[in-house]
Amino acid sequence: MSKEFKPTEYKLQSVNTSKQFDDAGWTLDAPDEKEHTLIRAIYAKKQIEVKDETHGIYRFADWLPIHKTLEGSSAPVTYKSEGLAKHLGLSNLYITFSGYWPEKGANFVTGSFKETEAFSVGGRLNSNEKKVLVVASAGNTARAFARVCSDNDIPLLLCVPEDNLNALWFGTAIKDCVKLVVTKSGSDYFDAIHLSNLACQLDGFIPEGGAKNVARRDGMATTVLSAVHEIGKIPDYYFQAVGSGTGAIAAWEANIRLIEDGRFGNNKMKLMVSQNEPFVPIHDAWKADSRAMLPLEDNLARNQVEEIIAKVLSNRKPPYPIIGGLYDAMKDAGGDVLLANNDELEVAGKLFEELEGNDIHPAAAVATSTLIKAVNDGTVKKDDLIMLNITGGGEEKFKRENDIIYLKPKHVFDITPDVETVKDILDKLF
Repeated sequence: MSKEFKPTEYKLQSVNTSKQFDDAGWTLDAPDEKEHTLIRAIYAKKQIEVKDETHGIYRFADWLPIHKTLEGSSAPVTYKSEGLAKHLGLSNLYITFSGYWPEKGANFVTGSFKETEAFSVGGRLNSNEKKVLVVASAGNTARAFARVCSDNDIPLLLCVPEDNLNALWFGTAIKDCVKLVVTKSGSDYFDAIHLSNLACQLDGFIPEGGAKNVARRDGMATTVLSAVHEIGKIPDYYFQAVGSGTGAIAAWEANIRLIEDGRFGNNKMKLMVSQNEPFVPIHDAWKADSRAMLPLEDNLARNQVEEIIAKVLSNRKPPYPIIGGLYDAMKDAGGDVLLANNDELEVAGKLFEELEGNDIHPAAAVATSTLIKAVNDGTVKKDDLIMLNITGGGEEKFKRENDIIYLKPKHVFDITPDVETVKDILDKLF
């Protein structure tokens, strides 16, 4: 991949007021606005020119808010399903796969579509930025950012629940520019976010920003760009499992850009997002037609998270209510929040591997399960154009083919540490 790269031209825009402004370097919020709103990248190029596969994810650079490219990326791969499609009687099922499947051209060495975020966020970072990037994660995001930042010498602090350490596996060693700290056993993703927020109060650390970071969302949006580039038109339905819903927001935003492009149709994909029972806060809010998340007691939430297999879907404070967030995306595009329990996702995962030829992550199996149910109950029709976003897979395949090592934490924090303790530990680590 060429190191020479002309930075993408874009402005930022408040979703709430439509005011446009320049990116000050790491802008996460609309300046001087009181209401909580997401901001969007508005690209100079209205018609995307997709580069060849050798550019990895940067084949979609026209619509990524980046100043540089990083080494080692892979773009999502979209192909027309035969096995699962035939099994379900679908004539237009396309699978977008972001994981490890070299035979299909997918080389996500962490097995997760979170690499799309990491390569885009890393490409947005100014090369002169001396601060440490802070990322909170339930697992997959941490693995992706660790790999990408290690390979590209970007200083990174990862905050992860101790119970999710088994997600921090790698095929090769992670460099010392990446430091992992955890919240002790019994904590969840919400606690890891709290720890990361404390770190970001200290000098020398900057928040990755989650859904508020346009680079994260537009990196995830490459799944839809891959699908539409392969199919030639915007799908009718988009299926994806969600913890935060950021991927679905990104899909909606990509859809809007593709309509503006003018070559792929003017329809909006129905967003068929799914959660793993019994932890279903987005489902409950959507079914209550509530923009606000419904009350969920901390210990009950932690217990529900312990029960679900798809741990990455365990976000208690998703960007659902915020202006431009998941509630607005689904109200605009249409769709529904669907459910799969542990037994159903395991059946769907096995079925996918049997019919399509590769293992998939539990979250992707949740999406697959809800697609199966939507076909069986007549929600989607045989000839509908469907995009199934497989957000992770090939992990078992990768582990069979490589010697695996695990990243060890530098410190285990209490579930609710104070900022002084965090400062003392991080001063020693960095």
